[in-house]
Amino acid sequence: MRIRSTAGRARLALALSVLLGGGALTALPAQAAPAADGLTVQYRTGASGATADQTEPWFKVRNTGSSTVQLSQVKIRYYFKADSPNASYRFACSWAVGGCAAVTGTFGTLSSPTATADRYLEIGFTAAAGTLAPGADTGDLQLRFYQSNWQPLRQSDDYSFGGGQTAYANWDKVTAQLAGATVWGTAPEGNDPTDPTGPTDPTDPPGGGETLFDDFDYSSHTDPAISAHGWSVRSNSGGPGVPGATWDPSKVTFVSAGGNSVMNLETSTAGTGASTTQTEVLTKSMKFRDGTYAARVKFADTPKSGPDGDHLVQTFFTINDLKAPMADDYAEYDFEYLPNGGWGEPSNILYTTSWETYNPDPWQAVNQHSEQRSSYAGWHDLVVTIDDSAITYYVDGQLFGTHDAQYLPERPMSINFNQWLIDLNGQTSTTPRAYDQQVDYVLHVKDQVLTPAEVAAKVAGYRAAGTGFVDEVPAS
Repeated sequence: MRIRSTAGRARLALALSVLLGGGALTALPAQAAPAADGLTVQYRTGASGATADQTEPWFKVRNTGSSTVQLSQVKIRYYFKADSPNASYRFACSWAVGGCAAVTGTFGTLSSPTATADRYLEIGFTAAAGTLAPGADTGDLQLRFYQSNWQPLRQSDDYSFGGGQTAYANWDKVTAQLAGATVWGTAPEGNDPTDPTGPTDPTDPPGGGETLFDDFDYSSHTDPAISAHGWSVRSNSGGPGVPGATWDPSKVTFVSAGGNSVMNLETSTAGTGASTTQTEVLTKSMKFRDGTYAARVKFADTPKSGPDGDHLVQTFFTINDLKAPMADDYAEYDFEYLPNGGWGEPSNILYTTSWETYNPDPWQAVNQHSEQRSSYAGWHDLVVTIDDSAITYYVDGQLFGTHDAQYLPERPMSINFNQWLIDLNGQTSTTPRAYDQQVDYVLHVKDQVLTPAEVAAKVAGYRAAGTGFVDEVPAS
């Protein structure tokens, strides 16, 4: 399952803490279980219009009982009317205090359709969600769903929708079950949640290993979730690239490609350093070392506008800081595609390079590289694995190069994507031109060497579960 947010419409509010509460709460409905097992569900909408690109039901689930609740035993149902008999829908979790990896979303069909409901979205939790103590709530669950064909949907006729609910409040038009018993809310008439309709696509996110996964489902470079998820969109000056160039955060955008949300890095120039803008997105933390790194990246051989020929570099890499010239604890592992050559190459070439160290001036490098002189325009699955014996690179499931243990990392690194110009010698025109590099997802699994097929399966598992982001990798 792909997770997409239409640019400029996804409204992500970052929860700052799990709210703990006591005091009087609204009485439970008549069908509630005894006080030892009680829940209330608070709701607000993140998209209040009668029609929207996506429905955004946000929830908080509070334990109003006297005993601890296993969240894996909790199910919430949001009821809606399909936009057409054949409409299909996709679920996404934008943000959850406990982590989106522990939240699942599946769709089902009601056995007794009504004028305002014939489908439901069922929200569940994996075992990783843990427990909810008496008086505690889950904090924000910022959820959404949309039509698979990305047509606008009408939500004003949906049973559970509340266009005026822009702040959290108890909402009995959703139901909550605990261990199979309904403990909150009222379903559309004739559709008790215990009816055996069953979700149509039950999936859980994959487990196994401390993992970073990001589907790059953001609204813009200013989306606060980018920073909350540990990313920095570069704006500071400096290399690499053309002297005088700037790094422009506004040129990092999030666009639709084949129905998917992808990150787009645009680099442009009009033949001078001052007119050159480059782009980079990197993790704020250097906490990644051994294990598997993977990304799906679209390289381009030609500009989207203007004359071709610039010495462009399109990348996916990990790196730490060079503390001193020739410092032996430096590390860097690169995929670098040069669509028009550069560094003495006359035409397109893909490099993978493992670095031990270097001296910037005078230039001296200690590294090992593999290369392939051919076009790599289009989408490619890039994987690099690092264990205690070697660094291994794969492109589209095929072995690309294996580098020696001499180049293994000694310190943790950041994860980076950037696009920049080596120089202005490849194209001397002053006509403006712009190039795009796109990124579909990134994955890191700490201390585990995965095959490309295992990477693909893990990514597919996150998408099937509606998980757009997870970061379980501990700080170094």
